[in-house]
Amino acid sequence: MADDLPSEFDVIVIGTGLPESIIAAACSRSGQRVLHVDSRSYYGGNWASFSFSGLLSWIMEYQENSDIVNESPAWQEQILLNEEAIALSKLDKTIQHVEVFCYASQDMHEGVEEAGALQKNHSPMTSANSTEAANSACLPTEDESLSTVSGEVLTEQTPGSALEVNDVEVTRVKESGRDKTCMLSTSKEGTSENVPIEEDIAKQPKKNRITYSQIVKEGRKFNIDLVSKLLYSRGLLIDLLIKSNVSHYAEFKNITRILAFREGRVEQVPCSRADVFNSKQLTMVEKRMLMKFLTFCMEYEKHPDEYKAYEEITFSEYLKTQKLTPNLQHFVLHSIAMTSKTTSSTIDGLKATRKFLHCLGRYGNTPFLFPLYGQGELPQCFCRMCAVFGGIYCLRHSVQCLVVDKESRKCKAIIDQFGQRIISKHFLVEDSYFSENTCSHVQYRQISRAVLITDRSVLQADSDQQISILTVPAEEPGTSAVRVIELCSSTMTCMKGTYLVHLTCTSSKTAREDLEPVVQKLFIPYTEMEMENEVEKPRLLWALYFNMRDSSDINRNSYNDLPSNVYVCSGPDCGLGNDNAVKQAETLFQQICPNEDFCPPPPNPEDIVLDGDSLQPGTSESSVVPEANSETPKESANLWKPEEHSE
Repeated sequence: MADDLPSEFDVIVIGTGLPESIIAAACSRSGQRVLHVDSRSYYGGNWASFSFSGLLSWIMEYQENSDIVNESPAWQEQILLNEEAIALSKLDKTIQHVEVFCYASQDMHEGVEEAGALQKNHSPMTSANSTEAANSACLPTEDESLSTVSGEVLTEQTPGSALEVNDVEVTRVKESGRDKTCMLSTSKEGTSENVPIEEDIAKQPKKNRITYSQIVKEGRKFNIDLVSKLLYSRGLLIDLLIKSNVSHYAEFKNITRILAFREGRVEQVPCSRADVFNSKQLTMVEKRMLMKFLTFCMEYEKHPDEYKAYEEITFSEYLKTQKLTPNLQHFVLHSIAMTSKTTSSTIDGLKATRKFLHCLGRYGNTPFLFPLYGQGELPQCFCRMCAVFGGIYCLRHSVQCLVVDKESRKCKAIIDQFGQRIISKHFLVEDSYFSENTCSHVQYRQISRAVLITDRSVLQADSDQQISILTVPAEEPGTSAVRVIELCSSTMTCMKGTYLVHLTCTSSKTAREDLEPVVQKLFIPYTEMEMENEVEKPRLLWALYFNMRDSSDINRNSYNDLPSNVYVCSGPDCGLGNDNAVKQAETLFQQICPNEDFCPPPPNPEDIVLDGDSLQPGTSESSVVPEANSETPKESANLWKPEEHSE
C-alpha cells in the first residue's frame, strides 16, 4: 500500500467527517491534489451510519479495553535533527458511557446472522474477547462494515406536488436554470429489496411480535446514525448540495410532522397556514393569534417597535407579552423556534422562528428534509465528488505523526503506519486525532445520545410512514430540552414494523441519566405480558445510550503549538441543522485556497476536453461528472405570504 501511494500532495485530510469531506471535495474541485485518510474502516467518523450488526461492532470497540495497540517506535527514527513530531492519538476518546439494553424477546439461536452479510475477518481491535463482549450486551459476534448506497438527484418540489414510489414519498430536487421540476424516479438498482412495497405493508399485522433475532436477521435494513440531524430546506447544506451538484448522489424525504409534548401528551403542531386553519386542537381565537404572531415573525425586523423594548429578556418571557395562550406559547417556543426557555433571548427566538417559517413550502409543509439511508450518506456524497476530481482515499490507514520543521514552524509531512513520509502544503486534522498533550487546554462540551428501536410511533396516525420531530422541554434547572427524531421504515433506516428513534440533548450527566426520564415518558419496555394487551405507549425493543464529544466552536489557540498550516475540523455539534459544519468547511477552504470558488458546479460533460482520444466512449471521466447549473433557482412560494395563499 505504502509503495503505491504518491509521496507528495497539496492537501492531506485526516478524518472523513462531514466538514473534512466537504473541504476535501472543494479542494479537489479547485485542482488541489488531495489525500484523504482515516484510521477507521468506515466513512464519516462520528457522522457515520451503521447497519445493526455494524453498530454492534462499533459498540464493542468502545466497550473493550483492547483498543490500544502497541505501535512500533520505528517512525520516530525518521524524524531528523531539524524536525520535531506531533504524535497523533491512537485511541478515539470522543465516545463515552456506552450502555446497551435489549428489551425484545432474546430467543437468539446460534448461527443467526444478518441476512446478506458478508463473512469478514475481524480486525485485531474487535477480535479479542468479542464473544464475551457480545454475550454481555446481547450482541452477536458478526462484523459488518458500513454499506454504501449511492443516491439520486435532489429535485425542488412545486407546491402541491408529491412523489410516491412504492409507498415511499421522496423529495428529490433538481434546480435547472430558473425552473423547478419534480422528477420521477424508480428505486435504484441494488436497493429495490429495501423499498417497502405497498402490498407488504398492507398485509403486515398491527400487532407484531418482534424478537431480537428478527432485528439481527434484518440488520441490513437498519442505517443507524451516530449523530441525529435534519436538513433545513433553505439551509446552507441544501444550498451547497444543489450548487455543487452533489445532490445527485443522495435522495431525501420530507419530515411529515412537527410534534409537541405537553401535559404528558404528544400533539401535532400546525406549521403552515393551511395546517393552522385545519387544526382541531386550536380554537378560532388561537388560530388568529398564531397567524398574526407568525406573520409578524417573518418580517420582525421591519417592526422594531414591537420587540426592541424586550431585547434584554428571554424569548419565553417575550411570548407572554404577545397575548398568546399558554398552549400557543408552548408550540412556538419548543416546536417552532426550538429554543431554550431559560437562555434564548428575544432576538434569538425571533430569528429561529423566522428561519423555521422561511423554510416552509420549499419542498413540503415542514421545513426539514432527511436523507434516505441516514445522515451518514452526506459525508460519502462529498467523498464521491472528491474522488471524481482525483482525490485519493485510504481507510484503515492511520497516521503516526505530523512532521514539523523547527525553523519555519510549518508542518511539512506526515508519517503513516507503514513508515512512509508523505509531503504536503496543508494539513486538515479532525479533532479526535489529536493527542492529550495537544488538547490539554481544550474544554469540551458533551452531547447525550440515545438510539431506540420501537414497535410503533409516539403518535398514531392513518399512515404508519411518518417522520416526526418532537421537543421534550427540560423539567429541571440546568438541564436541556431533549430533541426526539422518529424515523419510519420508508426512510431506509429500519426494518418494516419498527421505528428508529433518536434522542439528543446537551449533556449534564451521562447520556442514560439525561435521556432515560424522557424515554420512560414516551415508551414502555417490551414484555410478553403487555404484548397481549393494547397499551397507549409504543414498546421499546432495544436501546443504546452514549455520550459524544462536542468539539465545535473551540478556539484554535486552545490547541498547543499547532503549526499555522495545520487546520482543525470539529466533530458534530448538538444543533439540529448542519450550518456549523458548512460554515467551518468554507472558512478553512478559503484559508487554503484564497479567492477560489467554494464547491462550484462541475462542468457539463460536453464541455470537458480530454487529452487525446485514448479513452473509449462510455468510460470517459466525463461520464461520472454530474450536471450542474450555476444560475440561481427560482424560489417557490413561501407558505406564510398572505397574497400567495388561497382558501
